[in-house]
Amino acid sequence: MTAPAAAAAGAATSDVLVVGAGVIGAATAFHLSTLGAGSVTVLDRATVASGMSSRSSALVRMHYTFSGEVDLAVRSDAMFDAWTELTGRPACVRRTGFVRIVLPSEVDLLRANVAMQRERGANAEIIDAAELARLAPGLRTDDIECAAWEPHGGYGDGPIVAGDMLAAARERGARYRPNTPVAALITDGDRVTGVLTAAGPVYAGTVVLAAGVWSRPLLASAGIDLPIETELHHVAFARHPAGAGIGVACIDSTTRTYFRPEAAGNLTLSGGEVGEGPRGADPDGTPLTPSDDLLAEIVESAARRLPVLAESGITRGITGVLDMTPDARPLLGEVPGHPGLIVAAGFSGTGFKISPAVGEALAELITSGAAAHVDLRPFRPSRFAEGAPIGPVLAYSDD
Repeated sequence: MTAPAAAAAGAATSDVLVVGAGVIGAATAFHLSTLGAGSVTVLDRATVASGMSSRSSALVRMHYTFSGEVDLAVRSDAMFDAWTELTGRPACVRRTGFVRIVLPSEVDLLRANVAMQRERGANAEIIDAAELARLAPGLRTDDIECAAWEPHGGYGDGPIVAGDMLAAARERGARYRPNTPVAALITDGDRVTGVLTAAGPVYAGTVVLAAGVWSRPLLASAGIDLPIETELHHVAFARHPAGAGIGVACIDSTTRTYFRPEAAGNLTLSGGEVGEGPRGADPDGTPLTPSDDLLAEIVESAARRLPVLAESGITRGITGVLDMTPDARPLLGEVPGHPGLIVAAGFSGTGFKISPAVGEALAELITSGAAAHVDLRPFRPSRFAEGAPIGPVLAYSDD
């Protein structure tokens, strides 16, 4: 939608407008508020973290095969560690430890990735099967040579993290408008100057689009086509006697699943490729819960690594929709040819653990012209048009 360069009389204005109050939008608003970005407004279609951030499994790990993601994860983990100092709220991550298991044919890649991660500041090491059995009793270990271990890994909670950062941003003057869905971007020529809502236009010097699975249609309203597709994902919760489950978070390529404890102590959350659906899912028309058959399939697969799940009762499941890119890495930064627009989308299921650092980097980009602590260039939204997708040299077969 086009509009005059000058804001219409009576229209709301802001120096920076953030569309989306999930973990990415809230983190961006938080860091903008600390860097003196001027007036900051956050719009959300519903309420803070009520979208896909509320459906995140929220693993915290440094284990990536691409160094740029490791940098974001390490930087974010430092912020999670300093959460009370940073936001004034209680600690938000449960430090259970994190395990990464790969296929036997990819053990050399695992060792090389851990070495790369350690060089970039990750607290990670390689442990043998006996040590894994000691650290994570209940895991089947007879079929593995070694695993990656992060003693500081664990999991968090999307709504808590987003809520903490948004609340801290509001204390520093940021404005928040919930229940304000955005219908379209407003442009003046090629420049993005604001957004259109049911309550009228909101103009801004810079618009940050952090709308996750709702990003692509909003981009299309300004004639922008970025390769973001939606994909169904499901997780299951299984109940077992207290203490009988798993005490650590884990991603296991051999079963194509991941799992972690749930705070209650007698629940295990599990998900993975078995819970993935076809591309093109409608985020507004997707059932909130998976079928019983699908939940059983997820738990059965995870039980090959965590046998107690075979005897556990499935209590519930959650359906979510991921915003996927062709290389499964996010689009972060300015959209060439469209000044005034910053995109933060396409996180492909990995946004929670890197959200604090992503928000910081985008805020630095807006206020200073470049991110100071991490390199955002590999994640640039134009990389696919340039024929430069991210392709880690140490990628696993299920990367």
